[in-house]
Amino acid sequence: MEHSIILSQAESLMEGMPYPIPNLANISALLYDSLDDVNWCGFYLMEQGSLLLGPFCGRPACLRIPLGRGVCGTAAHSDTVQRIADVHAFPGHIACDSASRSEIVLPLHHNGRVIGVLDIDSPILNRFDETDEQMLRRLAAVIEQQCDWSLTQYALE
Repeated sequence: MEHSIILSQAESLMEGMPYPIPNLANISALLYDSLDDVNWCGFYLMEQGSLLLGPFCGRPACLRIPLGRGVCGTAAHSDTVQRIADVHAFPGHIACDSASRSEIVLPLHHNGRVIGVLDIDSPILNRFDETDEQMLRRLAAVIEQQCDWSLTQYALE
């Protein structure tokens, strides 16, 4: 699906809905359904100093990821987008699904700090490009603006 359509649909899904968990659930489903060659899409949220599994679509996933470990933990710890062409070449990669070959992870922010990540996996090597990253950066900004993070059960530490 065209990236502009995905962004438009995401904005419509979140319009007037400040609750993070329903928004993240819908965005996970939208991305999982709209992006080609994706086998996992979801969110991890900061809780007690590590990333805790949030809403997602795909196979069962790791429940908790320490900061600095794996692609998600690295993205959260360094506050940088991680676009990994081959996850098996990534030092410390956590293989929740052995079918995953490439991954993109984007930090989410609230009050100037990382509160979670958007994580998307693909069974295709080098699946994610600069165009995907730019669309997902815009989507992350919409999520950050739309969600009232005080309405979540997570400690957001």
